[in-house]
Amino acid sequence: MKVFTAVVEKCPETNLFVGYVPGFPGAHTQAETLDELNKNLKEVIEMLLEDGDPKLEAEFIGTQNVMVA
Repeated sequence: MKVFTAVVEKCPETNLFVGYVPGFPGAHTQAETLDELNKNLKEVIEMLLEDGDPKLEAEFIGTQNVMVA
């Protein structure tokens, strides 16, 4: 079993959740709910893995808070 970290954002124009796996070309999708987004991400990742293990272009490390006065 492989685990991938996805970044999730919400589009203010469409109100849809948008998810992508940093550094994994093609691993992105959108949905109306977080549950649907997770299901869609799983499906697209499984489909992409049919071609073999990806060569990730980047590695997700984390997030940082930046304070600006």
